[in-house]
Amino acid sequence: MCEEHRTEYAFQSSFVADRRGQPRTCKPADARRAVVQAVTERCRADHTPCDANALSDALLVASELTTNAILHGGGITDFHVDIVGPGVRVSVSDRSDELPVVDPPVDRYGRRRVGGHGWPIVCRLSRDVRVTDLPAGGKCITAVVPLA
Repeated sequence: MCEEHRTEYAFQSSFVADRRGQPRTCKPADARRAVVQAVTERCRADHTPCDANALSDALLVASELTTNAILHGGGITDFHVDIVGPGVRVSVSDRSDELPVVDPPVDRYGRRRVGGHGWPIVCRLSRDVRVTDLPAGGKCITAVVPLA
């Protein structure tokens, strides 16, 4: 699974496989709620206001990673969110060994493609993005989004 690093502000929300090996449902909305909770807990602990723009960026990254795992990765197998220093780390695991790709905005016939913006958004809003192969197959994508 994704390696975990905790800080004094660490809040973790996980969605993992049940005893039969079936993944629990993790929707993008679940991921967004977990990010809001983690960031809110950190702001309370620091006695500082939460940066609304930074929180919006983290919510968008969580949504894109979970949506991509559902649409292209065979489903979410694990999800973690925690606070690391001045950022929020979101890790999403799925069943696919395929690396994320950026498709050209038009197909070979010159027609505009629908979608295809998720991975570029994740890369642009995150200060660190890592893709790790998992021992049992699949991958874990971890993105750290700055909170300030």
